[in-house]
Amino acid sequence: MRLGVLDVGSNTVHLLVVDAHPGARPLPAHSHKVELRLSQLLDDSGAVGDDGVDRLIAVVHEALRAAEDKGVEELLPFATSAVREAGNADEVLARVREETGAELQVLSGEEEARLTFLAARRWYGWSAGKLLVIDIGGGSLEIAYGLDEEPDTAVSLPFGAGRLTAGWLPTDPPEADDVRALRRHVRTGIARTVGDFSRLGAPDHVVATSKTFKQLARLAGAARSAEGPYVQRELKRESLEAWVPRLAAMTTAERAELPGVSEARAGQLLAGALVAEGAMDLFGVERLEICPWALREGVILRRLDHMGRR
Repeated sequence: MRLGVLDVGSNTVHLLVVDAHPGARPLPAHSHKVELRLSQLLDDSGAVGDDGVDRLIAVVHEALRAAEDKGVEELLPFATSAVREAGNADEVLARVREETGAELQVLSGEEEARLTFLAARRWYGWSAGKLLVIDIGGGSLEIAYGLDEEPDTAVSLPFGAGRLTAGWLPTDPPEADDVRALRRHVRTGIARTVGDFSRLGAPDHVVATSKTFKQLARLAGAARSAEGPYVQRELKRESLEAWVPRLAAMTTAERAELPGVSEARAGQLLAGALVAEGAMDLFGVERLEICPWALREGVILRRLDHMGRR
């Protein structure tokens, strides 16, 4: 059957269409995304304003039309941290449902981490052993660890690249004091979680997902996305540590000129790099591999598993 996932994230609203059936690898058929930056449309009270809700509804309508055009049989719509943490989340969900018919399922941070872990486990298989999976989104950071398809432990922290940029790096280029303050904030928060993971032993394989990690890996010399998902891509901590001060000295426009860095994500790349560097350092990771599958694929795989049990 042809399945669609509609991911309402902090940065983008992304429709991914795949051809899939239980026991088979989902094959991408169509991708439609709009940079909405919902996390930046919150008012002073933390609610999504009327204009933001109107824009979200318009983008969801557009995605639903695309899904219909591509023959999607079942759509799995969900939302992550931007909607989850909005002060008027219930009102936003109700308006989207009433005006588009889409019933957005709001995932908790832990659910995000677990579904992303499932996707990574299926991609690498059992031979990867104990997996540590790190994902940096626009609104949150997810970390999960385990030997099976369900992680032994999973956490979600409010360290998304978009959220941190908006809250901690107001100037362009950023002030050195602001960068240092953000670095301390991120590392203090991540450090509180390390003990929950280290007591389970060292991972056999460390992987990362998300656009942030893909762009950082590309800066460090990884293959371009055009070369396909089966090319191994990695990020070494040594390379990342060399790039962080360079990114901190650049303007958003200058970062957008770097290989693999999109104009839409250039502004938040430094914050993402600080999170990635902090996570790799505090977890003792010298290198990690970039996983092509992430949360959207995890949602699809979970749905296919349920279908297969019928």
